Amino acid sequence: MNPNLARLNPYPFDRLNQLLQTVTPADQRFISLAMGEPQHEPPEFLIDFLKQGDMAKQSLKTYPPTKGTNELRQAIAGFLRRRFAPAHPDPDHQILPVNGTREALFAVAQALSRPQAKPLTLLPNPFYQIYEGAALLAGTTPQYLSCPASNDFKPNFDDIDADTWQRVGMVYLCNPGNPHGGLMTEQDLQTLIRTAIEHDVILIADECYSEIYADEAAPPVGLLQAAAAMGNTDFKQCLAFNSLSKRSNLPGLRSGYVAGNADLIRQFLLYRTYHGSAMPVHAQKLSTLAWSDERHVIENRALYRTKTKAFVQTLAPVWPITPPAASFYLWPETPIDDEQFTQNLMQSCNIKVLPGQYLSRTVDGVNPGVGRVRIALVAEQSDCIEAAERIKVCFQDLG
Repeated sequence: MNPNLARLNPYPFDRLNQLLQTVTPADQRFISLAMGEPQHEPPEFLIDFLKQGDMAKQSLKTYPPTKGTNELRQAIAGFLRRRFAPAHPDPDHQILPVNGTREALFAVAQALSRPQAKPLTLLPNPFYQIYEGAALLAGTTPQYLSCPASNDFKPNFDDIDADTWQRVGMVYLCNPGNPHGGLMTEQDLQTLIRTAIEHDVILIADECYSEIYADEAAPPVGLLQAAAAMGNTDFKQCLAFNSLSKRSNLPGLRSGYVAGNADLIRQFLLYRTYHGSAMPVHAQKLSTLAWSDERHVIENRALYRTKTKAFVQTLAPVWPITPPAASFYLWPETPIDDEQFTQNLMQSCNIKVLPGQYLSRTVDGVNPGVGRVRIALVAEQSDCIEAAERIKVCFQDLG
C-alpha cells in the first residue's frame, strides 16, 4: 500500500455529511447550495449532436488518442487565442486534452513532482482539496498560503523567502479563486512567473471558473495570457488547466485541457500514455464543438450574473454579502461558528451549504475559513431565490 494514502485528509463533503447526520431538517423542500456542480441545462446544440446515432457508433468502435484529435486541439487553441490573447499556443505541442480539471490537476503532480530535490508544494488557503491530495500522494509536503480578505483573497507570495523557494517544486493557483472568487492580476501573475523561472518552480493554474465573471468587459486574466504579455511565449514553467464543466454546464462530460510549456506537456503526455486516461472519441467530438462556440457561454454567464444579484439583494437586509468578481460562489462571514451555522441552516430551512473551515487548514493557529460558509449558486434561479427568501425569514434563528 502507498504509505502516502495515510496522509490524506477526509474530503469536505464527507465531513459535511457527518456533521449533518444527526440534524432533523425543516419540513421544506431540500435545496443544496453546497457542491459546485452546475445545474443549468447543457447547450441544446451539443445535446442534438450527441444524439446522432452514427457519430456515437463510429466513435465507440475506436480507441481514443491520448494526445487528442487534431480537431479538438485546434478548437482549444482557438479558444485560448480568442480568450487569452496574446497567448498563441501551438495545438501540436502546447495543448493536451484531459478528462476534466480534477483528474488532470491530481495527475500532473504525480507526473512532474520532484519530491527529493523539491519537497514543497505551495497551495492557497482555502483551497480545492484535490491540490492537497495530489501533493501528498506525490510524496511532497504542502505549504499553505493564507488568502485573507485584506489581500483581496489572494495568496501573499512575498511571505516566501528565497531559501524556501529553492525547495518548492510546484505552486497550485486557483484563478478565479474557489471558494471566494478572488482574482490575481496580470502583474501578480507575471511577478510569480519571474520567481518560478528563477527558482525552477512549475506553476499549476486551475482556471476552471475563468468564464464566469461579473463584468463582461473585464474577464479574468489567465496564466498563459500573462506569460505571453511579458514575452514568455513558450510559457516556461507554466501550465494552465480549464474544463467544460462550468463554462458549458457539462460536468458529466469530464472534458478539459492543460496548456502551456511544450516540454512539460510532452512529459505529462508520456505519463498519460501509460496512465490510460484518453478521452473517448465521442466526448472529444462534442468538446470540439463546445470550445468553438461562445454564444452559449455568454448566455450562461448572464444567468449566473442575474441569479447572484437577486440572491444577494434578497438577503441584504439581514445578511449583507459581497458578490464575487468571478465564479459562482459566495464566501460570506457567519454570525456564529460556521459548523453550527450550517447545522442551523439545515434545521431551520432545509438548505445545505459548506462550512468554510472544511476548505482550509489551520496554520500558525489561524484557519482562514473559520466563520465563513461557501454558497454555490449552481441551482436554477428559482431555487436559489427560494433559498434566499427562506434564509432571510429564518436568519435570526440561524444565529
